[in-house]
Amino acid sequence: MKLIIDGDISVTYVETLCMIFFPGAKFSADSCGDGAEVRVSLRHDDSGSFAEASISAFGKTEIASGFLGISAEPDVKRRSKIAVGEAVLRAGTALLGSAPPWGMLSGVRPSKIASRLLSSGTSRENVINTLIDEYHVSIRKARLVTDVALREADLCKNLSPDKCSVYISIPFCPTRCSYCSFISYATPRLLSLIPEYLEYLCTDIEKTAGTIRERGMTPHTVYIGGGTPSILTSEQLDKLLETVGKHFCVNSLSEFTLEAGRPDTITEEKLSCAVSHGVSRISINPQTLNDSVLQRIGRAHTADDFRRAFSAARKSGVKIINTDLIAGLPGDCFDSFKSTLDEIVSLAPENVTVHTFTVKRSASLKEKGEAVYSYTGGDAAECVSYAQDALTQAGYLPYYLYRQKNTLGNLENTGYAKYGTEGLYNILIMEELQNIYGIGAGAVTKEVGGAPEDKIVRHFEPKYPYEWIEKKRAAGISEKR
Repeated sequence: MKLIIDGDISVTYVETLCMIFFPGAKFSADSCGDGAEVRVSLRHDDSGSFAEASISAFGKTEIASGFLGISAEPDVKRRSKIAVGEAVLRAGTALLGSAPPWGMLSGVRPSKIASRLLSSGTSRENVINTLIDEYHVSIRKARLVTDVALREADLCKNLSPDKCSVYISIPFCPTRCSYCSFISYATPRLLSLIPEYLEYLCTDIEKTAGTIRERGMTPHTVYIGGGTPSILTSEQLDKLLETVGKHFCVNSLSEFTLEAGRPDTITEEKLSCAVSHGVSRISINPQTLNDSVLQRIGRAHTADDFRRAFSAARKSGVKIINTDLIAGLPGDCFDSFKSTLDEIVSLAPENVTVHTFTVKRSASLKEKGEAVYSYTGGDAAECVSYAQDALTQAGYLPYYLYRQKNTLGNLENTGYAKYGTEGLYNILIMEELQNIYGIGAGAVTKEVGGAPEDKIVRHFEPKYPYEWIEKKRAAGISEKR
């Protein structure tokens, strides 16, 4: 897609706007093979900011404008983004014949705008109206994201500045899902690294605990994620959890989460181990209860494996169970998704997270040439809407929400919870409200400043397990010298 910009406009922002209508698009300042072209211009005068967008594709061209006056938004940067967003949105909607549900909102955290408005004293109804009128968000999504922002604010109102969170990464999986790009995480060679990885991980847990104490902080959430943490053997899991308990006061944690993940890796012995070490939350993620779809996406488990794992988790005494589902999986349909969700609701897990299908850059689905990008998203929107209605009627409340680029139908991922069982870490990682110390391959440490204008400082660990282990080996050799 050829992109031509005139004015003080962020190229990245225009690209994200274009990807609402053309998911998976590649951009260039020169002519592209697909023949598509986008032109965007921006100018200012005493009355406000004016933008014009022209989008040419599929043998036709649509031109639209956007304007926002100074009285509506005094901040030039924010006013410019709204004007440009409105111009691109109008042109894209005219070209493709339907409006995206999230309007011009293209970021990961749509609740950010709602939270800002609510914190300034704007009422719920006025926030919803602003999202609809200025950002062209659909009524349904505007209400959803405002309610999420309200719930987040209530859950986080008493956060203490001396509290922090800890994320521990287990970046290994038993098989590779066809929509995931982390192929190396599931190869036999990488899986053979787990024992050495675990040794270094336990060492880093001890070091990180020391750093946290030196800074006068105390963890109140610990999250062990992946990958698939339950890929560890019972003995390995026991060692990891024992190390966590040795260096952090588990009894004082608000929540201690183990993202067990794949049902086929979950055993009664592992669940008993987790509960004995104070784990209070686990995730068991079927994605779907349709066996043919599970096989197609590369999951090694069946729907019965999930049912067995869920029953074992209930018997183990763990306090909170989350299940992850994905709307819009290849080969799935609304009736199949509805059947899955209805069964999940009947099992009554404390949390249900509904994701919308998104394909990563190097996913095998793309290698096979399958059509994985869709502006309309097929029946994914119907699935997501049904989930929202059914879960709400069953007593679940939406409490965190995020979006990803190239998601089917420009839809979202939403976490629902029964009142009082919300996962605080899920909010903290998305809204970046406190320090989070990341341990292990692919983990990110986020240091959050005390004032809103303070920048968040991020420290990235090497992405792949073998890179991370090589770094630890090199550090050990250096220390010996």
